[in-house]
Amino acid sequence: MDVILGIDVGGSTTKVVGLREDKQVLSMLRAKAEDPLTSLYGALGNYLSGNGLSLENVRRVALTGVGASYEDGGIFHLPTRRVDEFSASGTGALALSGQESALVVSMGTGTAFLWAERGKRVEHLCGSGIGGGTLGGLCKKLVGMERFGSIKKLAAQGDLSRVDLTIRDLTRNPAVTLDPTLTAANYGNLAEDATPADLAAGTVNLVLQAIGTMTVLACRCCDTKTVVLTGSMTTLPQAEENFRNFEKLYGIHYIIPESATFATAIGAALCAFD
Repeated sequence: MDVILGIDVGGSTTKVVGLREDKQVLSMLRAKAEDPLTSLYGALGNYLSGNGLSLENVRRVALTGVGASYEDGGIFHLPTRRVDEFSASGTGALALSGQESALVVSMGTGTAFLWAERGKRVEHLCGSGIGGGTLGGLCKKLVGMERFGSIKKLAAQGDLSRVDLTIRDLTRNPAVTLDPTLTAANYGNLAEDATPADLAAGTVNLVLQAIGTMTVLACRCCDTKTVVLTGSMTTLPQAEENFRNFEKLYGIHYIIPESATFATAIGAALCAFD
């Protein structure tokens, strides 16, 4: 069995996806290490071993992600193609969501906003420094945690009413188009005795809502009502609720596809078929 491997190399996390010749996913794997090269080669070795594959079974490797620049040559002398991260993210998002075109929001360390049309183009519209890196940095300072999994668990126990100011807190008669429970000011109602869980929940809310507001503006820029969300932050329990509120407010359809965290790796592998 021949496979094409799409490998998304981050700063310390690498994602590997193998596609069969019919472009169906064989399996997906995520690995962490202290540096990109260790993460890359460790993930590749684990993937081959876990799927009973040898190097002879790999038809081509497609590298993408910020860490891909640390590998200059071909991996283990295999045919190796480098795919720019925007093309990989847009291609993977459309494939996973089944859309022909959409605004693709890649929520990584920062956030990238892309306009993607299947088989035609992926255009980088803009980017923001607000993303998973922001969440980790703020939580490290506020609650002594920066690992995504730990923040995720802690935030699920928090009480947003002890951190954020809502529209209901400000007025008895909000506009008919506004849900009184919506956030009026992130961190605008911070209690002096707010717990670490409350602070983590407020920080998650702040980052997700900032990204959500930017998706609305990006949609107006490219005249679309369809958004595909990708990246690890799509796994936050608060993501679905937050983007559902944006959907109600602005009539935008948000899609979080299955395996959204592997969209860039899948897109890289699909680009390598061409």
